[in-house]
Amino acid sequence: MASPKTLEIVTATVPVLEEHGTAITTVFYKNMFAEHPELLDIFNETNQKLGRQQTALAMTVLAAAKHLDKLATLLPQVTQISHKHRALQILPEHYPIVGKHLIGAIKEVLGEAATDEIIHAWTEAYDEIASVFIQIEQGMYESALWQGFAPFTVTQKTAVATDIAAFTAVPSNEYKDGHTANHQAIDLHKMRLSAGQYITVNTDPKDSNHTALRHYSLYSANTEEGIKFAVRRDNRNAHHGLVSNHLHDHINVGDTILLSAPAGDFVLEQHLMTQNEVPLVLMSAGVGVTPVLAMLEAQIMANPKRPIIWVYACQNKAHHAFADKVEALLAKAETVERHVFYFESGQLLDAAWLANLPKPADIYVCGSMPFMESMIDGLMALDHGVDSVHYEPFGPKMSLGS
Repeated sequence: MASPKTLEIVTATVPVLEEHGTAITTVFYKNMFAEHPELLDIFNETNQKLGRQQTALAMTVLAAAKHLDKLATLLPQVTQISHKHRALQILPEHYPIVGKHLIGAIKEVLGEAATDEIIHAWTEAYDEIASVFIQIEQGMYESALWQGFAPFTVTQKTAVATDIAAFTAVPSNEYKDGHTANHQAIDLHKMRLSAGQYITVNTDPKDSNHTALRHYSLYSANTEEGIKFAVRRDNRNAHHGLVSNHLHDHINVGDTILLSAPAGDFVLEQHLMTQNEVPLVLMSAGVGVTPVLAMLEAQIMANPKRPIIWVYACQNKAHHAFADKVEALLAKAETVERHVFYFESGQLLDAAWLANLPKPADIYVCGSMPFMESMIDGLMALDHGVDSVHYEPFGPKMSLGS
């Protein structure tokens, strides 16, 4: 527990960090990567360039500073971030490096205003925050279905929309270059995955000097055929998705990819799956359909009598992902509402439409950040409680607020 003096100083300096937070984290990343370029193999270059990672880190630091005396209140956010850290293989030895450069960035940006007393307090605060993450992540590493990045062989690759490819992969015995794998006993038939989880792919794209890690949601928790995930080609707004394009253009059936064990806490409430009173509302846009498709399948398998409301939005019919698979699953449910919105046809899934949803309801939402912000704000305005609305934004965690 941080000392009372540290709590007092950190709390008093929160307004300063609110003013300079993104500047501090921008300097932090610049300096850390200059001294430790190997960490560029872990951090998402796209999020760096777009400023998403800087903003997410700034918000995380601010949230922790505001709640330093009661960090337990941030447990949901910390758990979400810890899942990402475990999936990326961020280890305890990385935290001192981050701490050194974060404190250094505070000193650099604040200049003379960063007194020795303030720096000492923030050092103590960071150590307290880091210890919480390390402890939670230790448990996640111990319970992971396999350790590190293991080789998998792609057995299926299918276009499920004009810009989305679905992959199936099974554990591989050796790398394609002949090097022996780590011989972990990965038995998919004995695994229990949770609908809504994601895997992390470790790639070595030709267009980058570094390896690149990306999270992709599982579109099925059933592992009889292998690990199943989907990837949208990202070429929007003059942006060239490094990993998504690599997977679309260069990874085919028979190729080997490296995956870390499934992670994530955006999963179905198990205790509600067997009841038939509270409907399950699955809302998504674009490739955000991937984890909620896994949830739909899991719910149908567990209890097809539960009322289901399926809500999906995308650009047009060509971008409508997994359409046939969704219809086949919905046909097995006893009570179904389906609502599909094509933006190009002027069909808008907006905050006003949300008034059609029943209360109470168990609601899961996934999609782009603008979609998420609109849906979450709309649902909260309609008094759907925070315990009944579950979401997974695509991007750094805590970027929807703290």
